[in-house]
Parts: sequence; structure tokens; C-alpha cells
Amino acid sequence: MTNTTFNKSFTRQEPIPESGIQRAVEIMRSGKLHRYNTDEGETSEAALLEREFADYLGATYCLACASGGYALHIALKAAGLSSGDQVLTNAFTLAPVPGAIHNAGGKPRLVEIDENYCVNLKHLEKMMASTDSRFFMISHMRGHLADMNAIVSLCDQYNVTLIEDCAHTMGANWNGKASGTFGKVACFSTQTYKHINSGEGGLLTTNDKEVMARAIMHSGSYMLYDRHGAAPDKETFNDIRLDTPNYSGRLDNLRAAILRAQLPLLKDNAKRWNALYNAAEAGLKKINSIDISQRAPQEYFVGSSIQFRPSSLQAPEQIAGFVARCMKRGVELKWFGSADPQGFTSRYDSWRYLGEAPQLPDTLKILSNTLDMRIPLTFEVADMKSITDIIASEIAAS
Repeated sequence: MTNTTFNKSFTRQEPIPESGIQRAVEIMRSGKLHRYNTDEGETSEAALLEREFADYLGATYCLACASGGYALHIALKAAGLSSGDQVLTNAFTLAPVPGAIHNAGGKPRLVEIDENYCVNLKHLEKMMASTDSRFFMISHMRGHLADMNAIVSLCDQYNVTLIEDCAHTMGANWNGKASGTFGKVACFSTQTYKHINSGEGGLLTTNDKEVMARAIMHSGSYMLYDRHGAAPDKETFNDIRLDTPNYSGRLDNLRAAILRAQLPLLKDNAKRWNALYNAAEAGLKKINSIDISQRAPQEYFVGSSIQFRPSSLQAPEQIAGFVARCMKRGVELKWFGSADPQGFTSRYDSWRYLGEAPQLPDTLKILSNTLDMRIPLTFEVADMKSITDIIASEIAAS
């Protein structure tokens, strides 16, 4: 047992479906990569993706963007954020979320999380009551959905606009209501490692026609807003088209074609991810010193990653050593409690451009020994036992 290693890559993705590859080749041969480069009567791949994703989600409008972070940026601007406005967001998230708030001219105000990696509702209400924040950008970080009914109620009570970062919850729902349909605007990522993969990309959805019109103009429509697949009527753009700056963040037809081929597979892929997650969770639960978050019965999640806390490891050098030993045996873990940002993983107090870090003792305690493991669809259920066996042996040796 102590000498076994795991030999599959934690960053290897499944290939793009053949239909997407074929369509991408057709687009490259045509040279028409730009979303507005179409023949008379032709609908672009980007416009088709917008309509199909809006229909999938049950939203009225959808905009295809160059990245999920860009979608978050223009979501805030389109929803009415002014320079200097405070924006609440949960402290456990990835750097593009506060980065988008900063890019939009807002000031992030961080909110504590609870032991299940969701926003702390009591601290959220306290922040809503004690600050002038008019926006709450909730990050469904690593696919963990908070009590969305309670959050909507708080936002209504304090007149706060809710914007959802659904980078990790495409395909998830709360009580049967899709993630991304609770707030005024929702943003999804199609970056590699997300639930559909175009390398980089994003989708913005809303039911508010003026918000969508502003978002389309922000994305760089060059007055070609009538070529979008899920957009408001032309009259909505009468003044907005002249009052809204162009930030140029469109998705191209090549990536749209790749995504269109994957969208019909999302439901089945979610089931596959959850089978892997359940196997990983079962293996980790057999290890006495590991704590795993509790999933609410109202939550349907997509288990593309799993988080756990080894209670027997508290000192930073213990955790760093454990992570290094697992890596040596082929099991790649990320540590969210590290004071030094590594790769995609960073702790909120490392974002020094936000100013002095707030005192968030609950979040720091939870993240201090939080480990994160990606679960790619290139793994099989049997692989999860091999992985958790290695984790168990290295915990025992610590």
C-alpha cells in the first residue's frame, strides 16, 4: 500500500465531441470566426449557443462572453454598479470574482463562510444591514449551493441586487430551481475544468431586458445587437446603444461550436461526475480524521471536485508535507489555507489590491486545513478507491 502510486492526470479533460470538432473545422475552413461574420440570412454559432443555453436554463436572455470573469464584470456594470459602490461577496472564492468587482469599479466587501463552504447567512445579513452595499455577488464556490431561498429573501429585505457566479454550478439546482435563476443576473464559465469546456469562455443570463441590452453593448456589439440569439427587441436598445461603452469581450464562433456540441451531454455528465464524487466521498468518510461538508437535501450539485479537512493536521508544515507526499504518489491536492497562493488557489487575504484584509476568523479557521481535489470525467469509479487509499495511508503516516 505504501508504495502504490496513482498514474492518471488530475487535469486531463475528455475530448471534444466529434460533432463539435467537425463543426469547428468547417468554421476554420470558412474563415468566419468572428461572431458577426455571417452571410445573408445565416445565424452565427455564437447566436445559436445563446438561444440554446437560454432554453436549457429557462432564462429569457443569454450573452456569450470571452470568459466567465468578463461576464461577471459586465454583469455588475449592466445591473447598475457605479464606481465606488460596495459589493458583497463570500470570502471563499477564486480570484476572478473580486477581480471582476474591482474591474467594474466596485469595492469588494467579504462575507464569512460556514463549515459547509457556503456563505454564512448571519454574517451576510449583518453586512447587508451595516453597509451601503447594493449588490451581492454570490460565488457558488466549488459547487456548494447555500440556502438560495433564504438568500433571495435577504436580498429582497435589504434591497440588494443578487448576481450569481455559477462557474461551478452549471447543471445544479436548489429545490429543483436551476442555479443561475435566482438573481437578476447569472454568469457561467466554460473555461477548461468547468462543466462544458471551450478552454476559455463564459455565458451571462438574465430575464431583465435592459440589463441584457447593456451587457450586449458592453460586450462590443458594434450596433449589431440584432444578430444575437437571445436578446431583447430593437426598441430596448434605442438609448442604451448610445449610452453604453464597448469593452470588447465577445465569444467567437469557433468556441461556440465546441460548446454547442457539449451542452446536450451536460445532464448525463453531471450524473457521471456525481458517481465519482460519491465514490470519493465514501472513501474519505472511512478515514476517521477527515471532515467532509454536509450537503443539504435541497441541493442537487455537480461533483466535479471535492473538499475535505484533515482534522489531525493543523500546523501549516504538516499540511504542506501531506500535500507534497500525496503529490509524489500521483494524488494532486490543493490547499486553500496556504498563505502563499499556488496556481488557481488563493486565500482572500492574498488579494492585497483590495486593501487591508478584513477580520474573518471563521473563514480562516475553515480554510486553514481545507484541501481540494479535482474530479475529472477521465477518471473511473474504481480510481476513487485508489486515490482515497493513498490519502488514508498518508494521513496515517503524518
